[in-house]
Parts: sequence; structure tokens; C-alpha cells
Amino acid sequence: MNSKINDLLARVQEFHPKAAAEIEDFRIRILGKKGELTSLMEEFKTVAPERKRELGQSLNALKQAALAKIAALKEEFADAVASTPAIEDMSRPGTAETLGSRHPISIVKNEIIDIFSRLGYTVAEGPEIEDDWHVFSALNFPPEHPARDMQDTFFIEKTPDILLRTHTSSIQVRTMEHQKPPIRVICPGRVFRNEAISYRAHCIFHQVEGLYIDKGVSFADLKQSLLYFAKEMFGEQTRIRMRPSYFPFTEPSAEVDVSCNLCGGKGCNVCKGTGWLEILGCGMVDPNVLEANGIDSHEYSGFAFGMGVERIAMLKFGVKDLRLYFENDVRFLQQFESKL
Repeated sequence: MNSKINDLLARVQEFHPKAAAEIEDFRIRILGKKGELTSLMEEFKTVAPERKRELGQSLNALKQAALAKIAALKEEFADAVASTPAIEDMSRPGTAETLGSRHPISIVKNEIIDIFSRLGYTVAEGPEIEDDWHVFSALNFPPEHPARDMQDTFFIEKTPDILLRTHTSSIQVRTMEHQKPPIRVICPGRVFRNEAISYRAHCIFHQVEGLYIDKGVSFADLKQSLLYFAKEMFGEQTRIRMRPSYFPFTEPSAEVDVSCNLCGGKGCNVCKGTGWLEILGCGMVDPNVLEANGIDSHEYSGFAFGMGVERIAMLKFGVKDLRLYFENDVRFLQQFESKL
């Protein structure tokens, strides 16, 4: 054992690292929990009692020598770094700053706004913290109506109810309160629902909703507007289909699917093997909603629609996990620099 101690002491004294990182590796190899000195300490327990004094002193001297060597080397490298000039060669070209890129959600939201602006829509905005009237009651959600359970809401206060908006339809209500027909607006914004987070859903997401109210507005106008949007967003080959649905604020109502361009209609995990992906809900504005907001339902009619920006971006860019939009991974975001 004495020869092992002397051999290790010699290696400690002869250690000359070329980089600071080697010092830490050396420390772990010698003094770590599984290091060579620890192994010698374990072996020390088995030596004869008459030799413990001599070997114990040798082990302690070895440990102190190793600690002193490591401390001296760290100080030596620290001094070398401190004495190194910040810029060694003033003639070298500077390091260019890495430029950021627009977030894919912003890219898609702006594209949606641009498409509908060609149809004469203007942008309307509203608060994210809302009251019950603008989120539910003005949109034909009676008190205790089961339709309120369709959206798991984050409530902030009760009596009166103050909540995080579950849809940007609240902006449509505020628009109808302060503007007389004709009304043609789109309402982009962030919304909140108490939902389990998965590759297809999140508790925070973004919507763009649209509202068109005028004399003689029909369901055919709605269908043609959405078909135009789908082809502009996803390409001329895109198909849509409309399925009957239910929303308290529209009648009749429909869900709109577009052909899934991630799998070419063959079926994948995002479209659940159907070849179609639901992108929005729509319908003719219920007369009760018009009347609740001071618009004569006998003179005016209109349609409304709402879509999730994340879902559109999934189709647009071939992203298969919605959670990627919220993780702020620079490697993911840099892919969209060319989309600006």
C-alpha cells in the first residue's frame, strides 16, 4: 500500500494540465467519491493496527498535497485568464449579433389578417380579462345553461364573474355595442381555457374570429369567404368540408375541416387518420345575439367564424406538436427566419 501512496503522490506532483477543464477532471479522479484516494482509504481499513499510524500519516500528506496542487493550478489559470486582453487582435472582424426571427404564431396571425383584409375586414381588439356579459351572456349563453360547460374557464372573481376570456368573441360583442352595421371585423388575440396540455391542446392559445353583419348576408357568403381563406392560406389545391355543429351564438352552425397537408389526406396522428383537420367553427349569427347587442335582427343578418392560430400553423409549417410553440427553443424558432 505504501508504494501505491508514493505512486499517486508522484503523479499529483507531476500533473501539468493544458486547460482549466483538466483540473476538475483530475480532482474528481483523485479526490472524488469514487476516486483513487477514496479507494486507498477503503484499503486502509484492512491494514494491520501496527501500520495504521505510518500509513495514516502518508495518506493525509497525500490528500493535502493533492488539494494544494489543485488550488495552485486553479489560481494559475485564473491569473492567466485575467491577464489575457479582451481583444487579442483589433484588426479581426467583429462578431455579428445573431438576429431573432418572428414567432410562427405571429407569422400565421399576420397572414390571416392580411387575407381577410383583402375582403374588407378590419382588425378589432379587446381586453383579455373580461366579465360574464361579454364572454357568455351577450352571446346567448343563459345562466346555468349546459353550453357554458363547453369551455373550462379560468375565473378570477365571483359576483360579478370576472374571468380570462375563453374566446375572442368578446371582442365581437364590444364591436356590436359601439358600431352600427355594416360590421366587418376580425378579432385576433390570446385566449385561455383550463384544458390538459398535449400535442393537440394547450391552456393558452391564440384565436382569430371574424364577424360580418349587413343586410342580406347569407350562409353562401360565409362558405365562399372561408373557401377563399383556405385556398389563400394552404394553396389552390386545398379542399374544405362543413359539418353541422352547435354553438349558442350561431344558428345554423358548422365545423369546417381542411384537407390535411401533413399527410396528403392519407391519415396521420395529427388528423387522427381521417385525412381532414378541423380548423374553425362558424355559423350565422343567432338573432338573439343581434338583439342583445342592439341590432335589429329583422333588418340585419350576419355570420361569424373563429379559428385557432396554432392549428393553422401546424398545417402551414408541418409542425406535429403544438407544445413546441410555447417552449421558446431557439433551434425551433430559427426555422422560421425564411418565412418572413
